[in-house]
Amino acid sequence: MNARKPLGRIGNLVRTLGSAVAAAAAVERGHRPANQDLVMLGIDPRHFDRIRHY
Repeated sequence: MNARKPLGRIGNLVRTLGSAVAAAAAVERGHRPANQDLVMLGIDPRHFDRIRHY
């Protein structure tokens, strides 16, 4: 068993949460989130622009 796998999963979780925070902050400011943050969250950047705003 490799000791690095659990740490890699924790790192991936931290990166995902960081992307979520960055994307939420961008939307809150009225800006478009970075493509890499959207991809990390499983959102296609091309489809993000199609989201309707109310």
